[in-house]
Amino acid sequence: MKESLQIGLSGENTYTITDDMAPPHLPAKVLSTPAMVGLIEGTCLQTAQAHLDEGETTVGVHVNVSHTGPAMSGEEVTVKARLSELDRRRQTWEIEVLSPRGSISEGTHKRVVVDTSRFG
Repeated sequence: MKESLQIGLSGENTYTITDDMAPPHLPAKVLSTPAMVGLIEGTCLQTAQAHLDEGETTVGVHVNVSHTGPAMSGEEVTVKARLSELDRRRQTWEIEVLSPRGSISEGTHKRVVVDTSRFG
């Protein structure tokens, strides 16, 4: 890990919701919770990756988030992530997901830095 991986590091990504992100059991095409968690993980991964050494990446180990409102297919959501804790290789990210109607998710996501050669 590089020294630039520090508490307070933040990032955000904006995503367009697509029909394939919707739960199949609902008649409306809205962002599903599993798809939202994937967006959260992707944002945290991308934010951390530039601060890791070659051959390192992060993997998600815990997710604790709410899902309190809809985001419709075709709308954009913004995922904001801020590194709030760093304990050696363990990271805790504070997250928020914003839809056009306001916040639809808040919580934390934990990730761990791993050596990618472990997966070979």
